[in-house]
Amino acid sequence: MQQGFIKQHQSFFALIQELADAAVIGCSLWLAIFIHGREWSYIYDVAFVSFALLFYLIARYNGLYLSWRVQGFTQEAFTVLKSFASVFVILLIIAFALQVSATYSRLVIGSWMLICPALLLSFRSCVKLFLRIKRASGRNTRTVVIAGAGSLGIALADSIEQSPWMGIHVSGFYDDKVPPGPIHKSSKGLAIPVIGCLDQLVKDAKTNSYDSIYVALPMRAEKKMKSLIHDLADSSANVNYVPDIFTFNLMNSRMRQIGGIPTISVYDTPFDSFGRFVKRSLDVLLSLFILTIIALPMLVIYCAIKMESPGPVIFKQRRYGLSGDTFWVWKFRSMSTQDNGDNIQQASKNDKRITRLGSFLRKSSLDELPQFINVLQGTMSIVGPRPHAVAHNELYRQEIDQYMLRHIVKPGITGWAQINGWRGETDTPDKMQKRIEFDLHYIRNWSVILDIKIIFLTLFKGFVNKNAY
Repeated sequence: MQQGFIKQHQSFFALIQELADAAVIGCSLWLAIFIHGREWSYIYDVAFVSFALLFYLIARYNGLYLSWRVQGFTQEAFTVLKSFASVFVILLIIAFALQVSATYSRLVIGSWMLICPALLLSFRSCVKLFLRIKRASGRNTRTVVIAGAGSLGIALADSIEQSPWMGIHVSGFYDDKVPPGPIHKSSKGLAIPVIGCLDQLVKDAKTNSYDSIYVALPMRAEKKMKSLIHDLADSSANVNYVPDIFTFNLMNSRMRQIGGIPTISVYDTPFDSFGRFVKRSLDVLLSLFILTIIALPMLVIYCAIKMESPGPVIFKQRRYGLSGDTFWVWKFRSMSTQDNGDNIQQASKNDKRITRLGSFLRKSSLDELPQFINVLQGTMSIVGPRPHAVAHNELYRQEIDQYMLRHIVKPGITGWAQINGWRGETDTPDKMQKRIEFDLHYIRNWSVILDIKIIFLTLFKGFVNKNAY
C-alpha cells in the first residue's frame, strides 16, 4: 500500500486547494463578464479580491480546508455553499452601505453568483472522485488499528471497510480479552486479526507506522480507557476516541461544543436551521395552495354537517404537539359527542357515536381538512407523526419505549405510518407500537424528498383506508 505523498505534503495540498478556490472565483467572474459582453475593469478587481479573501477567511473558519477524507461530499458541499452565501450577504450589505452597488452590472453579478458556486462544487467533486479512485486502488491510504475487538470496534471496522473511498486500511485490533489471531471477517471477506493486548498497542504505537489509533472500548472499561489514552500520548499516532453511543437507540445524534466541551446529543430534532426553514416554507406554500382548492368543498361539508345534526361544525381537541406542548387540533365534527377529557374512547368499527355523514368523512379523511389551518398557524406540519389525544398520550407513553420522541418534530396531517397502513384505531399496544416504529423511522430519515414522497403517496393510498372508521 502506498500511503502517501499527499500525507507528507498535507499543508502544501491545503494551500493548493485554497488557491484553486480563489482561481475558480476569479474565473467564474471573468466568465460572467464575458457572457454579457462587458469589459473587466478595476471595480471587478475590487470585487474579486474582496470576495476571494473573505471566502478564504469564512471557509477556513467553517473547516473547509481541513481533511474531508472520512466525510461524505454532501457535508463538504453544504460547507461550501454556507461559506459562499455568507460572503455574498456580507459584501452585498457593504456595497449598499457604501452606495457602490450601482457601479456594478446586476447581470454580471447575478450570473457570477450562479456560476461561481456551481464551479466550486464541480471542482471539488472532481477532486473527490479522483481521490476516491486512487484510494480504492490502494494508493494514498491511511493505516489504522482499533483498540477493542468488541461490538463497537467490529462495527467501526466494518464501516471503514465498506467505504474504500476513504482510503483507510484497518491493520487489526488490540484487545485484552480476545487472544491474538484472525477473529473477524470484514464485509470484504478479509480476516482482520487481533494483533495483541492493549499494553502491546502502546509499545507498537511507538515503533509501528500507524497513522491513527481508534479507541473503541466499552463504557465499563473507563479506567483502562483513560490509562490507554494517557500512555498513547508517548507516540506520534493520531489517537481518536470512539464513544460507545451504540449503547443507546440514537435519534439524530449530533456533536456539539458547549464552551469548548464536546457533547453528543442522543435524541435530537432532524432539522437544522436550514432544514427547518425549508420544511416550514413547504408547509406554508402547499397549505395555501391546497386551501384555495378545497375552500368550496369545505363550505359544502360545513353546510352538510350543520343540516345533519345539531352541534358545532368544527370539532376541537387538545393534543400534544412539538416539544410536548398542547394545542387545539381542528377537524370537521363526525360524531354526536365531543370527547375532550381525561378519558377518551377511540373510534371503533360500527361506533354508534359516528354520524352517517361523519362515517363518510372519516373514511375519506375529509374530516381532516381544517388541519391545513393548523399548518398555517404553525402548530402542525403537512407531514409528520399524527397527533394523539392528550389522554392517549399519557397512556401510551407509559407502555411504549421512546413514545414521546415523536414530539421532537411537529405533528402532521399525514405521515409515514399512515401511508404504510398504520392508520385508524389502535385498540392494542402492538398496533400502537408499529405506528410509533414508522413515526420514528420518519424522524430518523427525514428529508425534503421523503416529505414529497409521503405527500404524493397520500394522494393514492393515504386518504381512504379500511382501518379508518
